This record gives sequence, structure tokens and C-alpha cells, in this order.
Amino acid sequence: MRTLSGLLIVLGVTMLSGTIVSVALPQILGSLQGTQSQYTWVVTATLLASTASTPVWGKLADLFPKKRLLQISIVLFIVASLLSGFAQNTEQLIAFRALQGLGMGASQVLVQATIAALVSPKERGRFNGIIGAIMAVATVGGPLIGGALTDASWLGWRWCFFIGVPFMLVALVVLTRTLHLVEEHRTNVRVDYLGATLIAAGVSTILLWVTFVGGSFAWVSWQSGAMVTGGLALLAVAVWVENRVAEPVIPLHLVLRREPMIAIVASVAVGMAMFGGAVFLGQYFQLARGYSPTAAGLLTTPLMLGMMVSSTISGWLVSRSGRVKAYVVTGLVFLSLGFLLLSTIDATTSLYVVALGMLGVGVGVGMSMQNLVLVVQNSVPLRELGAASGAITFFRSLGGTIGVSVLGAILANRVSTNVTDGLASSGVEVPAGGADGTTLDLAGMPPFLREIVEGAYGSSTGDIFLVATGIAVVGLIVALFLPRVQLRDTVDMAPPEKEERPEPGERATLSS
Repeated sequence: MRTLSGLLIVLGVTMLSGTIVSVALPQILGSLQGTQSQYTWVVTATLLASTASTPVWGKLADLFPKKRLLQISIVLFIVASLLSGFAQNTEQLIAFRALQGLGMGASQVLVQATIAALVSPKERGRFNGIIGAIMAVATVGGPLIGGALTDASWLGWRWCFFIGVPFMLVALVVLTRTLHLVEEHRTNVRVDYLGATLIAAGVSTILLWVTFVGGSFAWVSWQSGAMVTGGLALLAVAVWVENRVAEPVIPLHLVLRREPMIAIVASVAVGMAMFGGAVFLGQYFQLARGYSPTAAGLLTTPLMLGMMVSSTISGWLVSRSGRVKAYVVTGLVFLSLGFLLLSTIDATTSLYVVALGMLGVGVGVGMSMQNLVLVVQNSVPLRELGAASGAITFFRSLGGTIGVSVLGAILANRVSTNVTDGLASSGVEVPAGGADGTTLDLAGMPPFLREIVEGAYGSSTGDIFLVATGIAVVGLIVALFLPRVQLRDTVDMAPPEKEERPEPGERATLSS
């Protein structure tokens, strides 16, 4: 339990570091004399490094001792956090946040792979429930904590980076003393450097396009064509390489099996909910309802509570029954219904209705997110556990990132249209450059204009949640095809009698 406590501390701190700066960024960039483009890169650098490196760290966990890799990732995160906190300009901050992203991606994958190496899939359900609850607190509570630290005159924004360091030092000491894994000693290890480079380059190109399209350049433009074509070409070459090397970063035979493939596709929908829900709900409360950042964070409490309670309870139930499909499907039903209710909101919707919708989304994410990870981990042997954990985490993060960007682009377009229509209907002449609603200083607006902008953000937020409903329904339909797998009660799979890698149809039998 001491070992597991140390692992959960690492996971909680790394997840928190990804969201704690969201509210504090205006003050951070103001203090460092940064620009709007640099504002974007402070977030993008971390996201790129974390997402692109996730499958690489997962594969390294199968090739080298997990404990040593975990210690390296913790030290890397601590050093990057200290450097970010002491940054003297935005260029330094962006570089150090990218380094922190490497530590974040490593820690998240290695923690899950280490827990999977310690506990059987059947018993792992209750621990995955706790992991889901920690992720909920970090995702929703991070902005609230960051705002409080920034507003405290005796602390300031630099403590958004410093606050996790003492906890990580404690976790490092605990894990160094208590973590003991029996791992196979592998000789003549060959790392797929070419595949790792191609995957990272391809994913980074796609993520850069998703981040800047609709803002820096149009969806249909030569920049979009070049980045999409280049990114897909790099990923196509990566697939060709991965199909031929002895130790691929993402084993194709793993992700193309029925169970992992279904779980990965469903995880994309859940990733969009986890990342997008907190982002756009917080924006809704601030821009459509006029609440402060701290109050907006508190108003998202139903989302966090739904994730915490459902994740913990479903995890315990999975461990008792050894079955997981029913909880995944039920979670995606709640997710779809929660988004459907949120698609009806506007600037005047009762907060009780909004809270009920958030609760549904939270329950859906909590019941499905970590249980989908469990499905993938249950379908692979111990020697491929790291790659499997890295693959599903990678695709979930990738789906969440793309989802947030696409929904954000839809939101910006709808807000611009609604503000223009509102100004026209009120008899106010629309400026030559258009009224796109990008000026977010509600306090400095005339009352009539503030009312138009709040109404525009309220109705537009409902529109993007309608799109999210469709995505959640797709995830639900895919999850219905998930086999009724019985989770094994051993850490490793029984070796196959005839083949080293059985066909997907035989996997459930071998897992029992």
C-alpha cells in the first residue's frame, strides 16, 4: 500500500500540473511580458511533448526496468518544475514546460504500467477507480488551485510550478524504498529509435495543425494542406517501420486486436469529455454567466464529484465481479445523456439543469475511462503491458486534444455569428472588421454589448455540446461490440500452447 500511495501521488501531481496553470496564464504572461502567440505555446509545448512521448515511454517500460524509468521520470519532472518556476522570460518558460511535458507523459504511463505489473486485472479495478478519482480532482480542481495560488500575494504564480515538488520528492523516496518488481532481465535490447522519431514527428505536426487551424490560418489553406499531408505521410512511414522492426514502439498486432481497438476508439470519446468538459464549462460560467474564475471552478464541482464517486464505486464492483463491459456501456450512456442535456443550455438556463448535465458527464467519464484501460491491459501479456498502457493513453490524449481544438473552433465561429446577429438586430452598426467576440473583458463592455456577448457564448456552448453528444454516441455504439471479457486474476497471461501470438478470437480463452 505504501508503494501504491507513492504511485498515486506521482500520478496526481503530474495530472494537476497540466491544468493548474490554465487560470494563471494571463498573470504569468503579463509578468514575463509575453505575447498572445507565446500564451498559446506555453500550453502547446507541454501538450506536444506529453502526447508525442507517451507511446515511447510505454514501450521503454517493456524493455527496461520500470522502477528505474519511473525514478528518471520523477527527477525529470521535478527539475522541469523548478526551472519553470524560476523562468525569467516566456522563451525559457516554453522550453521548460516542454521538458515538464516529457516528465508528465512518462509518469502517467509508467504509473499505470507499474500498477499493472503489481496487481492482477481483476484486483486492478478498484485501484483504477482510485486513479479515475485522482484524475477527476486534477482535471477540475487544477484551475481552482492555480487561481487561488495566483491570487495569494504571499505566494504568486510561480507556486503553480513549485507546489508539486515536495510531493514528488516524497513519492521518490517512498518508491525507491518500497517498490520491488520481479522483472525479466532482457539482453540485446533494440530500441526502435526510427519509429519513435517518426511517430513523435507525425503526431506533433498533426497537433500543431489542430492547435493553430482556424486562428492563425484557415481550415482550407496551403498551410493546412502542407501540415496535414506532411503529418499523415510521417505516420504512414511510421506504420511501415513499426510493421518490420523487432521491437516496435506501438505493436500493430496489439492495437488491431478486437478488444484493444474497440477500447481505443471508445477512449477517444471519453478523452474529449474529460478534456473538453472542464475547459468549455469553465468558460461558459465566466463568459456566459459572468462568474469569476474561482466561482466558475466551484460551479464545476458536480462534474468532479460524478467522476470521483462513479470511478471509485465502479472500480470496486469490477474487482468483485471480474466483468467490465456493463460498466463501460453504462458509463457511455450517462456520458451521452449528460452531453445531450448540456446541449440545451444558454445564458439563462437554471444552474440546477447545468449541474445535472455535468453530473451525467462526470458519471460517464468515471465509469468508462479507466475501465477501458483495464480492457486493454487484460488482453496483453506482461511483456507488452507498457506498450499497451502507452497506446491507449496516447490515443485518449490525442483524441482529447483534437476534440478540444475542433470544438473550440466551432465555438469561436458560432460566437462570432451570434454576436454579429445580435448587434444587427439591436440596430448597432457592425464594425468593419466584424464582431467576433474575441474581446473577453466583460466588465469593460457597455451593458447592452455585454448582454449580447453573454447570450452568444451561452447558446454557442450548447451547440458544441450537441456535437459532443454525437461523438459520445459513436463511442457508445463502438463499446456495444466489446466482448464480455472475464478479467484474469493473475498478473501475467497463461502462455499459449501453439502460437506465441494467438488470434484475436482466442484471446478471451487464453485470458481466463
